[in-house]
Amino acid sequence: MSYRSVSVPVAGGEIFAGVWGSSDSEKVILAPHGITANHTCWQPLAELMPDAMIIAPDLRGRGRSNTVSEPFGLLQHARDLESLLDYLGVEKAVVVGHSMGGFVSVRFAANFPDRVSALVLVDGGLPLTRPSNVETADLVSATLGPAAERLAMVFNQRSDYQEFWKEHPAFKDDFNKYVSAYVDYDLTETSEGLQPSGQIKAVEADIRELFGDDEYLQEMRSISVPSVFIRAPRGLLNDQALYEAGLNGHHADLIKDLRVVDLEDFNHYTIVLSKPGSEVVADEVNRLVSLSQSKQEAR
Repeated sequence: MSYRSVSVPVAGGEIFAGVWGSSDSEKVILAPHGITANHTCWQPLAELMPDAMIIAPDLRGRGRSNTVSEPFGLLQHARDLESLLDYLGVEKAVVVGHSMGGFVSVRFAANFPDRVSALVLVDGGLPLTRPSNVETADLVSATLGPAAERLAMVFNQRSDYQEFWKEHPAFKDDFNKYVSAYVDYDLTETSEGLQPSGQIKAVEADIRELFGDDEYLQEMRSISVPSVFIRAPRGLLNDQALYEAGLNGHHADLIKDLRVVDLEDFNHYTIVLSKPGSEVVADEVNRLVSLSQSKQEAR
């Protein structure tokens, strides 16, 4: 499958993005990643959907976009996505967001509805339950735990970072070629050594918006495109899920006719960074594409 990269001018710098597939494809997917992730998490999905054009940015403050400066926040990510589609000459796409990328997808769908044909939220996008008795300044560590601590770590060799992830609870039994490539790409060279690319300032700005303020809830109500939420039964450390079964308290009812897919396996990471998990995502994308095409033909 063909792959190319683009750099797109935005406020504060340039956004880097990977693009799989042909620009002539009728099936276009826009795929924002999670809060400390990068665009290479979508490699398994790209391999499973060779007939699609998959546009996957490194969101500002992450990956090769980690030098992009403020403004930060979910709405700015959404504006960056619009700039990316404009740059590539894409009118409309199925938006597939994982984790925080799901929140970015909701804001994009609400603020740029003419650019979205369908919405796939992969274990993200519905407001999280705010940790009790936690000050705003401590939200990053309270919500992300070791994922936040990792951003400050320094590694002497790339192999050290690989070993770190091989022991991570989420991948201890599921480390594969996709994870290996993903974590290798994540490293950036600094004066101190090799460090994860995520910019903590950007992460802090984003995480404050993941608990559903009034504006976000109103934006959820405005979404009218076919939408699905895919729930992973285990979380960031292969333990407690981010979203409880039944989605109680997560305002899932605010998105019109939201379809919920409850998986019996996978954790928050392997739902995208594994072939079996990406097969589920691909099936849901194809289902929504078929649904959208049927509606257009019926008009």
